Amino acid sequence: MIFNLPPICGLFPLLLYIVLSFRKGMHPLVNVSICAVVGAILVKQPLGSLGAVIYESMGSFLALVGFIIMLGSGLGVVLRKTGVAAAIVNVLMRKIGVKTQKRAILATMVSSVCLVTLLGTLAGANAVIAPIVIPLVAAVGITPSTLAIIFQGAGQTGLFLSPFSPPMVTLMGITGLSYPRILVCAGIPIAIVMWIGTYLIAIKVQKDTQGKEDFGTDVELPDGNFKVDPVTKRATFTFVITMAVMVVYGIITKGGASFVILVMLVAAILTGLVAKMSAGEIFDSIIEGCGKLMWLFFMFLMFNPFLNFVTASGAFDAMLELMEPLIGSTGKLGFTLLTVLVGIFGINGAAVAQALMIDSLFNGFLPGLGVSMELWAMIVLVGHQITSYAYPGVDMIGAMGLAHAKNIKPMLQLAYMAIIPGTILVCCIASFIL
Repeated sequence: MIFNLPPICGLFPLLLYIVLSFRKGMHPLVNVSICAVVGAILVKQPLGSLGAVIYESMGSFLALVGFIIMLGSGLGVVLRKTGVAAAIVNVLMRKIGVKTQKRAILATMVSSVCLVTLLGTLAGANAVIAPIVIPLVAAVGITPSTLAIIFQGAGQTGLFLSPFSPPMVTLMGITGLSYPRILVCAGIPIAIVMWIGTYLIAIKVQKDTQGKEDFGTDVELPDGNFKVDPVTKRATFTFVITMAVMVVYGIITKGGASFVILVMLVAAILTGLVAKMSAGEIFDSIIEGCGKLMWLFFMFLMFNPFLNFVTASGAFDAMLELMEPLIGSTGKLGFTLLTVLVGIFGINGAAVAQALMIDSLFNGFLPGLGVSMELWAMIVLVGHQITSYAYPGVDMIGAMGLAHAKNIKPMLQLAYMAIIPGTILVCCIASFIL
């Protein structure tokens, strides 16, 4: 450490990142780059070697996840241009029906979680859904605040169910568990709790905002004669079957995180070809979608050395020494509660990096406390995903923007009345079972 500072000072870049995250207009990539440079200075990393450090980061797990997220966006563009996304959402909405407000809420929740699960991306899927569902739900009086609740609360559960979403890919990498095992022990239990909480809060917010909010006069009424043309129908069938076959194959062959790349590319190419897109048009669409999230890929590249510098400073080891007496006296339950709370109120907007940070910080306690990988998967899942509810961040503001909502109070109600207490309670109960 520079100036022989104590190792605990190595946490300064993390604290700086959190502080800068709250600055208005601060770009996430700029934020993490600043903090990475500060970390390099603290551990006496020669600035001239940072290029080599970034080069090494190209092969890191974080870079892989960033690439997968970009491909998810690319697949989303293909599904939008082929009409497959619209077909899926319209079918789901009409199968469930939107004749009442409660059924409209439920139909939107199902549509959001299904498309997020298929795409592995929250913002991308909801961006596809929004223009389709808004006219449908507006017709029965659903308010923008209620829709924003659904987009974040229900949509995010799709990330816990998808075999190639960033959270699932990250958890498989951290724990070494298979996708089905993580799904059963962590993904489904947390998703159920969040679904119930989202539905109840959505009903409450709808009652509170009805007659006070609306989508305005520029929202067109739904087209009751919407029909899927034969080409789109075949493309939709191809997409669904391809995804099902690839996921099953991945489970059987125990395909790792890198298998996700193949899944997305194959699904995009086959769907596009059946929809009569040329090969050039398919790849142009994929690149178009990837380009929208290129900044996120670079942010992940910078996060890897950023976290490595914090680790090299000895800060995580120093934190462990400070926490050891507290954790030792409270056992597995206390460890679960402490870890989840540290995670939830941690880094907003950098979930994957946050998951790796939680693992780096607390993994050393697992053997001594008898914490199973199944329980650890649930703890890390909640710790790095529920942060998006704790503070107004990208996911929360993004959901509000897509839903045309302007009031942040309902979003905080969802967080502090349902999602945060509900998921913490499930983790604590799981500490006695898993």
